[in-house]
Amino acid sequence: MQMGKPRPAVTHISQAYPDRVEVRGRDLCRDLMGTLSFTEYFHLLLTGRQPTEDEGFFLDLLLIAIAEHGMMPSNVAARMTLAADPGSLQGAVAAGILGCGPVVLGTSEDCARLLEEAQQRVESGSAPEGVALEIARSVSAAGGKMPGFGHPLHRSLDPRAERILELADERGVSGPHVVLARCLRDAMAEVRGSPLTMNVAMPIAALMLDLGYSAADVKAVPILARTAGLLAHLAEERTNPIGFVLAETAEEAIEYQRGPEIEHL
Repeated sequence: MQMGKPRPAVTHISQAYPDRVEVRGRDLCRDLMGTLSFTEYFHLLLTGRQPTEDEGFFLDLLLIAIAEHGMMPSNVAARMTLAADPGSLQGAVAAGILGCGPVVLGTSEDCARLLEEAQQRVESGSAPEGVALEIARSVSAAGGKMPGFGHPLHRSLDPRAERILELADERGVSGPHVVLARCLRDAMAEVRGSPLTMNVAMPIAALMLDLGYSAADVKAVPILARTAGLLAHLAEERTNPIGFVLAETAEEAIEYQRGPEIEHL
């Protein structure tokens, strides 16, 4: 069944031949292996070109920043899955990735789309401070949550976010989206009457947009990064298994209460 407007049935990423593998128009073995780092190769796969020096530096930085954050639900799910099925490493990784929603993985993509819309208003003639304040007031009036702000652990500041912004300033890549991110932080403090932590999701989005990535590309970074973290937890799970301990702890922490009868159809 044809869904939507017909398009050419092509891919520009890769093709395997009997004697070689071609990736983005380049010979994998002769041109890429031993030449590019994995971060550079990921950028090539994602965008079709090798990264600039700044793109490579900051893509590496962001992957490191978001790869690991302790015993998060995604890591717990992965370890419990491997405990239940020790032969299914891929299933355990998948379980962890499936748990990487906006609550756990961060709201970088939402932040990117918010910043894009805000920047359009700035380019139409509005001041970034005024745009940020309007957005903060609108979110507050609706009783919503501003993506990229607040953190259950890092209540005063998110050290990862601050380091990203610090290095972006040092290397001269902070652009209009980083400016807007900082304006949103100030606006949220003004509207709430007290500061609210900018978490790592907002600088990731702002910096990637300033480097020229699309909003759709932004979520790829946390997913790839957390895959590395998951693999580390699963390697440890094989030598120091705690999956069933986590399951037992969860069962002990939850009190069973008899609820209302469920009507069966």
